[in-house]
Amino acid sequence: MDYRYLGRSGLKVSPLCLGAMMFGGETDESTATRIIDKAFEQGVNFIDTADVYHAGRSEEIVGRAIAARRDDWVVATKFGYPAGPAQGPNQQGQSRKWIFQSVEASLKRLNTDYIDVLYFHRALADMPLEEGVRAVGDLIRQGKVRYFGLSNFRGWRIAEVVRIADQLGIERPVASEPLYNIVDRSAEVEQLPAAAHYGLGVVPYSPLARGVLTGKYAVDAPPPADSRAGRGDRRIQQTEWRAESLHIAQRIAAHAAQRGTTSVAFALAWVLNNRLVSSTIAGPRTEAHWDSYIEALALQLSPEDEQFIDSLVPPGHASTPGYTDPGYPVEGRKAG
Repeated sequence: MDYRYLGRSGLKVSPLCLGAMMFGGETDESTATRIIDKAFEQGVNFIDTADVYHAGRSEEIVGRAIAARRDDWVVATKFGYPAGPAQGPNQQGQSRKWIFQSVEASLKRLNTDYIDVLYFHRALADMPLEEGVRAVGDLIRQGKVRYFGLSNFRGWRIAEVVRIADQLGIERPVASEPLYNIVDRSAEVEQLPAAAHYGLGVVPYSPLARGVLTGKYAVDAPPPADSRAGRGDRRIQQTEWRAESLHIAQRIAAHAAQRGTTSVAFALAWVLNNRLVSSTIAGPRTEAHWDSYIEALALQLSPEDEQFIDSLVPPGHASTPGYTDPGYPVEGRKAG
């Protein structure tokens, strides 16, 4: 395994990070445990979960599966979303109260006394950042958190968190977790350069565009019933379920076949071929999915492959002109 430093930290992580979002929901515990054990045997040492994945069940499954080898794993989890339906105003967000409460709950579910990487799960436009950064710094001093990172933060907010951390005498964040894949390259405009400038490792999620880049979706046919799109997953409907992306996925599948590989391996290898990327999160639902992901580590892309992708989606753009991900709303106009 070609381990990479996570940004400017001394922490080394595998280029594939095992995403545990499906564990405890679409993926039952026995399957999840088999995947985790297999990934470890293959050299993977980085696993990503969150407090809100299936109401905490993902963290519980991860905690049980890695218990015997806890110190060999780099465990990342997140805070910031509501703990469940019908919660009060302080059962979410980035207040000191909620951060401490959510971290204590994550530690119990993970059955561990420390979290390796704790992410702010999202940016909040109406919430000053200093309180949250200070709280995470205190958790690091207490030994409950080793490092922290930022998920879904634009470049200027990455810079602001770094400024606040320097001002408070807290270690800078070590990781940025943006959405990044072939059919949505908008992170290249400012998020990835900002992370590189300030020393954060980039750990993209959704490298397969929530399954679109597997090529399994036909352009003019209903999606398979057991797929994310077929189940009516809200985020895929918001983000990747676009005609332009479906057409591009078919072209990538054909190109990958000519290369003697799969569209899955090609799409993952494309993300990892960016020198700014430390690791990418690959979240399987089945053991077969994971088997298809690991093939990406042996695939080397050529300049011609890069040119082919640039011809489909220009650098810094999404497949659909004018598309904006609701997870990254435009904030620069305040009417009235």
